[in-house]
Amino acid sequence: MIEILSESRCTGCNICVRACPTNVFEAVEGGIPRIARQDDCQTCFMCELYCPADALFVAPQADASVMVDEARLPHGARLGSYREALGWGPGRNPTAALDASYALLTPIR
Repeated sequence: MIEILSESRCTGCNICVRACPTNVFEAVEGGIPRIARQDDCQTCFMCELYCPADALFVAPQADASVMVDEARLPHGARLGSYREALGWGPGRNPTAALDASYALLTPIR
């Protein structure tokens, strides 16, 4: 579930507002977006994936908010960590080449 939209990192680009398939965010004129409907979050990570400023943290628990404080993220958790794990963003190595799930769709001969 979406837990953090960092005010210090967010640039106000509103990409998260457009990327979210369940309309969790709300654009704010002259400011940064806000998490308006947290309970609607489906933990798809699309907002975190598309955020160019790594200003979002989506906790992997989809069923309930864990109320995470940005200054006290759980050990190992970082803003934009999902985006980093996939290799999205400048200076990161894409991980798509490592994905072998295509083999599941290969016909057995």
